Amino acid sequence: MSELDILSFGETMAMFVAEQSGDLAHVGHFHKRIAGADSNVAIGLSRLGFKVGWLSRVGADSLGRFVVDSLQAEGVNCRYVTSDSQHPTGFQLKSLEEHGDDPRVEYFRRGSAASHLSVADIAPQLLRARHLHATGIPPALSSSARELSHTLMDKMRAAGRSVSFDPNLRPSLWGSEKLMIDEINRLAALAHWVLPGLSEGRLLSGYEDPADIAAFYLDQGAEIVAIKLGAHGAYYRTPLHEGFVEAVAVTQVVDTVGAGDGFAVGLVSALLENHSVAEAVQRANWIGSRAVQSRGDMEGLPTRDELPAAAAPPIASKPAPAEAAQAL
Repeated sequence: MSELDILSFGETMAMFVAEQSGDLAHVGHFHKRIAGADSNVAIGLSRLGFKVGWLSRVGADSLGRFVVDSLQAEGVNCRYVTSDSQHPTGFQLKSLEEHGDDPRVEYFRRGSAASHLSVADIAPQLLRARHLHATGIPPALSSSARELSHTLMDKMRAAGRSVSFDPNLRPSLWGSEKLMIDEINRLAALAHWVLPGLSEGRLLSGYEDPADIAAFYLDQGAEIVAIKLGAHGAYYRTPLHEGFVEAVAVTQVVDTVGAGDGFAVGLVSALLENHSVAEAVQRANWIGSRAVQSRGDMEGLPTRDELPAAAAPPIASKPAPAEAAQAL
């Protein structure tokens, strides 16, 4: 039996969050935290009681130790994190914004330890995890990290494990938009559950309507596609059913960063607990709504004890239109 329920991988950076608003050049005080979409999901799933393993590399420096200590404090298994004496831990600066505006972020990650992830970092026992969660960020870091992403997803799917994939596009890290689209869609074809945002889905698929975007990924082999619609909720589709789940009302948006990661935590956790797709999307929306009400990328992710607040009567899904089902 595996020691892990879920495996996630990628880059966790140190993050310095401004304690005053305005131009980062004029900010004198910052609060140190950690940041990384992949590790946000790992933390969220750990808080819900899953045994989560984290595969990464950090520098043999104080920021690397800070990253590992922070993840371990959240219950994430960091046994498979390598300390790299040749390359530094990446970090970022994040502005403090008022009125719920998106924060400005400056990255210092080029040549980081995590960008040197490769297939050599895959320990055989990692492949025994029940589920793999992947995003489009590691393959953007370097060719070796891209090969790692493809290998992990391919091997886990071949072994009969479930695989989820959030495109999490980072255009600035790619050599070209075409390369990004081609590589992200290659990875999505290896996943059972695909979780794009609407704008991401439009760019990646070439379609505008959520139903058509979902059909694009179902045709590639996905079993469930859940499309994040922001304040409008989420749309989901399987080969047999489709549905829409309304967003959870939020009085005040504090920080939008991490909302998509919260959505992934909700969807993956609920599906692994054998909830219906509609119920999983409902939980995903709820956790995403918590994320935007908290400052920080993962501070709003709930514990298992807090989760019952999201409980609501099941939402009935509806069959996909006959013509759409035939097209699939």
